[in-house]
Amino acid sequence: MLGADFYMPTRVFFGENALQRGKEMLLKAGHHAFIVTGKSSAKKCGALDEVTTLLQEGGIPFTVFDGVTENPPLLTCFEAGAKAAACGADFVIGIGGGSPLDAAKAIAAFAANQGMAPMDIYDDAKRLCPTLPLFAIPTTAGTGSEVNPYSVLTLEGGMKKKTFKAPDSWPRAAFVDPRYAYTLPHGATVSCALDAFAHALESYLSPKSTVFSQTAAVFAAREIWDVLSAMPGEFDVEMRTRLALAATVAGMAISVTGTGFPHPLGYSLTLLDGVPHGRACAAFAADYITYNEKSDEGRALIAAFAAAIGTKPNVMKAFLPGVAEVDFSFTEAEIAERIELVAGAGNYQNSPYVISKEEMYAIYRAHFLKK
Repeated sequence: MLGADFYMPTRVFFGENALQRGKEMLLKAGHHAFIVTGKSSAKKCGALDEVTTLLQEGGIPFTVFDGVTENPPLLTCFEAGAKAAACGADFVIGIGGGSPLDAAKAIAAFAANQGMAPMDIYDDAKRLCPTLPLFAIPTTAGTGSEVNPYSVLTLEGGMKKKTFKAPDSWPRAAFVDPRYAYTLPHGATVSCALDAFAHALESYLSPKSTVFSQTAAVFAAREIWDVLSAMPGEFDVEMRTRLALAATVAGMAISVTGTGFPHPLGYSLTLLDGVPHGRACAAFAADYITYNEKSDEGRALIAAFAAAIGTKPNVMKAFLPGVAEVDFSFTEAEIAERIELVAGAGNYQNSPYVISKEEMYAIYRAHFLKK
């Protein structure tokens, strides 16, 4: 029987004008806000202006750090943490997609623990002080970072990712307003939705799954499947609202279970080849289904998952990689470079069927080996 434990300390405000409904939490959080964003998306979608207006009206000073890039580097977060501490910030607001939200978690930890070296963030014994209170405002519908404690950072050299997680790295509150994703281009919307679907699928199959995580995974996947399988030329307000809710709920699912092997296999395509994260994960969705069908447990779970969202395993196998549109040709040496980069990740253990390194190579060769 599945377990039924569940813990999620993040207060979620969902829907249009979510920030206004939850503003008291933000205005009582501290005396100086450190706002973490990327270069333009938070401004373009209106979220940054709404936050700064709210803080100004509440008489709370703030500092904006807009230096977060895709796949945020650990060193960027370390330096931003020093800036947050120097300006006297006592709470952090992350605005953006997964990169700014993940970066905000690390920045909140560094700001509270001045004197740590960058890699010390991964050592519980060296993080002596709780992270600064953190609030998350997603402007995409994909990562679910607003409702989980994970911060995926790129290490020095840019060729490896490592996840930071702490009991206090959960956002205190998430303000999920679908309006902020209205300006997201079609291709980016699809990629984010594929990321959220991967979270739901991989969480459902995880040995760590519970009644609550599986319920969340099915809800999220069904919403995303309904929208993506229609493959609209444009996403209307209802579709974007469904995707925003689904991404947040899928984030709740992986907060319990973590993710499976499409995530690390996809990291190589993102880091080395610039493939957007959601598309990189979806490129290996069919492989994830096929290999897990090798076990009785995996086969049963996949059948149940597919039925619950109104489709069949073979349909998912055909549809998801097709939507991902990832097409490369690699030599054996290039494949080896990509596998060795991610072969040590723990995600490979998080499925009914645990693939070997030889099977990782087989998957990459089947997709990408230069003919």
